Amino acid sequence: MKRMNKHGSPLRPAVAAMIAYMGAAASPAFAQTAENSLPAVTVEGSRSAADRNQLPATTESVTAAQAADTVNAVNVEDTLKYLPSVLVRKRYIGDTNAPIATRTTGINAGARSLIYADGILLSTLINNNNGNGSPQWFMVSPEEIERIDVMYGPFSAMYPGNSYGAVTEITTRMPKQFEAGVKVVGSTEHYDRYGAGESLPATQTAINLGNRSGALSWRFSANHVDSFSQPMTYLTVNQSTAAAGAAPAVTGAVADRNRSGGAIQVLGAGNLTHTLQDTAKIKLAYDLSPALTLAYTLGYWQNMATANSQTFLTDSAGRPYYGGVGSVNIGGNAYNAATIASLFSSNSVDQERWMQSLSLKTKDRGAWSWEAIATNFYYGKDLTRTSTGLYPNAQSGGAGTISDASGTGWSTLDLKGAWRAPSATQMVSFGAHVDQFTLRNPTYSTADWISGGNGALISDSRGKTQTDALWAQDAWQWTPSVTATIGGRFEHWRAFDGYNFSTASSGAAFAVNQPSVARSGFSPKLSIAWQADDAWSLTGSFGKALRFPTVGELYQNVQTGTTFTQANPFLKPERVLSSELALARNTADSRLRVSLFEERVFDALIAQTSTIPGFATPVSFTQNVDATRQRGIELVGQRRDALIKGLELTGSVTYVDARITANSTYVPTVAGATSVGKRTPYVPEWRATAVATYRLDERWAYTLAARYSGRMYATVDNTDTNPGTYQGFESYVVADARVTYRVDRHWRVAGGVDNIGNKQYFLFHPFPERTIFAELKYDY
Repeated sequence: MKRMNKHGSPLRPAVAAMIAYMGAAASPAFAQTAENSLPAVTVEGSRSAADRNQLPATTESVTAAQAADTVNAVNVEDTLKYLPSVLVRKRYIGDTNAPIATRTTGINAGARSLIYADGILLSTLINNNNGNGSPQWFMVSPEEIERIDVMYGPFSAMYPGNSYGAVTEITTRMPKQFEAGVKVVGSTEHYDRYGAGESLPATQTAINLGNRSGALSWRFSANHVDSFSQPMTYLTVNQSTAAAGAAPAVTGAVADRNRSGGAIQVLGAGNLTHTLQDTAKIKLAYDLSPALTLAYTLGYWQNMATANSQTFLTDSAGRPYYGGVGSVNIGGNAYNAATIASLFSSNSVDQERWMQSLSLKTKDRGAWSWEAIATNFYYGKDLTRTSTGLYPNAQSGGAGTISDASGTGWSTLDLKGAWRAPSATQMVSFGAHVDQFTLRNPTYSTADWISGGNGALISDSRGKTQTDALWAQDAWQWTPSVTATIGGRFEHWRAFDGYNFSTASSGAAFAVNQPSVARSGFSPKLSIAWQADDAWSLTGSFGKALRFPTVGELYQNVQTGTTFTQANPFLKPERVLSSELALARNTADSRLRVSLFEERVFDALIAQTSTIPGFATPVSFTQNVDATRQRGIELVGQRRDALIKGLELTGSVTYVDARITANSTYVPTVAGATSVGKRTPYVPEWRATAVATYRLDERWAYTLAARYSGRMYATVDNTDTNPGTYQGFESYVVADARVTYRVDRHWRVAGGVDNIGNKQYFLFHPFPERTIFAELKYDY
């Protein structure tokens, strides 16, 4: 299979780019912070975000030491792999579109959860999807982390309504003395589907340096990833019933069925991606006094990737066939050659992103504590060049398009305070928050998709949102065994500067300046925890959340035939009512938790088919679905020294009954179809994890783990009845293994296998098959 990356090895080293940027003017920096949740089950090591902030939410955690023993981790999101009810849709090493799914939210809804690293927002609340709404995981490397805490549900007033899926708080560590380290990871996957396969290598090299001298501490890290992916798409046409007649024959097509059960022919594979990524980050912290610390973080990331298509077809002379003119004979039926030709394309991506934060924080040594943090995330460059010419000549240049998201980004500002009663029985926390998100995404034609400049403007989507919020929360220990937490968050949201431009096939242009909109709301929170004895506790929580529309949801271009129409810039916020009852037992060597939970979402923002005024044919776009209800139970357990000394067992099982309960805007595309009573899209009925780690001694650790997910539906009417195909969402069981050996206090070697059984499955895209890892790490 032919692969290309015209960029070769990194042309702009991340370190050099960072140095250059430090002298340049930065974008406006506001800030969003995050902390975490309540008497949560903790893991060995540092204090969890829940313990640090006493916030009311069920929390699951993983420390750096645990991840090193149990997870074949190349990117930081890999470390979440075995946490309960969590799925990160990572399709390949270096995937930049890897949203997180939780108990009640799906893998296409990146704006329904929040991800922070040291208070810096990594969630891309530009959109609510699995594309340009995916988190910026790549700004953190696994070597930086101290721990990761995941808090389920919108039960803390500290967080905006996007928290109703979960809040993931990544805490990185700062050195206490001089340290240095390097890690090299290599992997290989052999992918084989539809009779076309190849070996797909990936490598990661990471370095870190740090020191503390007096009041100043600093940490520098750099990371390089070079990765090849399996196909991200397959090129298909509907089965033809027309007789081929005298049309020339081509062979190699594979008969299959699409996710709705219709007969198709698979003609090739698309988006086989080679990606080269570099990340560099420096964090500085200075103790202005024993009680006050000033910290600054600067991060830089670049990505250069190319993606190409592969044909399965050959003509009568044995040459690869990519379509053309007229008709061709596939299996005795006639197919339009121009339609086949339109399936094949190449694209390249060139991205540079910057992350900054500035914080001033007191240490928790007195009754009062304060924190101010400002952050900014900025897309310095974000170009996607796509060919539109005929294959295979298009691989070398020619006509295409350029999509430019440069200038997109967000800024946040948070001011927080807390008061602790002298008796240690009450903690009152409060704060103010401001954020602003900016979307810029014009698309141009170009004479040369590889290196040509911008031609005519084809389409454009722009806009901004801003949220101002005030919040307060009071955690009060009524009795030695009962603690109540009550809080509330008031938010004022507005969307403005919305603009859409589109062109029809006739060349006619359409420009719309969208109206500004504003909404406000209050979200109350309540939690009561009862510590029955030293081991058993019972916690009941309720929270309301408002999830305001993202810029992308408001100002999307919706294609209706040969033109584009703005569907609805007046989308209403999602109104969420969540509740949970959690029974937990914690001892020195075990823990057990059972959670009953329910979530009701009103005006849920979901893509579905409906009609647009002036256009008769139903089309798919984001709109408010009247109501959904997700209800379920989650069981989590852990046991150290189970059966034998050194054996640790951890597992989870989650059941969710997720249903659409009202949907007045649905328009069926299949006769007799309905959406009410059907499963909420992208939420599986069952999920489970199991991890067994045997630590023979201080040097050796052996891990065997498994992940399970039931099938999902992608449509509101559940008409995608065939999940085991491209664009389907099928169930899977995947087993992984890892062995770690600590040679001495400096060296560590590890090896592992993900997907031991070589399970082939689709989550819309084909997911990785058996992948073998090898790792070498040195720490000074």
